[in-house]
Amino acid sequence: MAPKDKYTVILPTYNERCNLPIIIWLLNRTFTENKLDYEIIIVDDASPDGTLEIAQQLQKLYNPKHILLRPRPGKLGLGTAYVHGLKSASGNFVIIMDADFSHHPKFLPSMIATQKRTGCDIVTGTRYAGDGGVYGWDLKRKLVSRGANLVADTVLRPGVSDLTGSFRLYKKSVLEKVMAKTESKGYTFQMELMTRAVGMGYRVEECPISFVDRVYGESKLGGEEIVEYLKGVLSLWIKV
Repeated sequence: MAPKDKYTVILPTYNERCNLPIIIWLLNRTFTENKLDYEIIIVDDASPDGTLEIAQQLQKLYNPKHILLRPRPGKLGLGTAYVHGLKSASGNFVIIMDADFSHHPKFLPSMIATQKRTGCDIVTGTRYAGDGGVYGWDLKRKLVSRGANLVADTVLRPGVSDLTGSFRLYKKSVLEKVMAKTESKGYTFQMELMTRAVGMGYRVEECPISFVDRVYGESKLGGEEIVEYLKGVLSLWIKV
């Protein structure tokens, strides 16, 4: 009899005290209703709004078996947050997603079913294929996102429709190998992960999702991140 699958969710947080209780409740409900074994690793980067204190309360409520806290002393980059969380992951599958409701847990059963049906190494949520979509963004933000994906697709040709997306399901063994070769630390981390995974020959399947703008708090995407992204595309084009 094959061992039961376990799913590790890595949630990087910074100023998410209003969002965290609801996203944890939704994740717990999704996994429980679908009879799936899970753990959630919260990697908080010293949020000044008290996100870690909320996480500690949630850990008591949902059991330390399901909620693991791996705080860091400051903002050290999104990519390194995933690397930090992965060190504590005990699941054979790892889910990376945002904590601000832009990635709804209701899509996880479809992503998991896609992996089971195809046996693929990675399932990536896509806003730009099938019945996927984006809600809550103004025209400027949509154009920036579409433009970023167009630039990356033209330069890197990764074969996925949403290279900048960050809602993904990985085989843990695959994620560990790809992360070991990934150099980016910030917002280009997701793009580099996917580009390198494809370059290493791993199989990727897509699952349409609806992306909704964050409910509470402010977006952390600014001009510096856009410049970093463009530099990251060029760097990957040279290296990969």
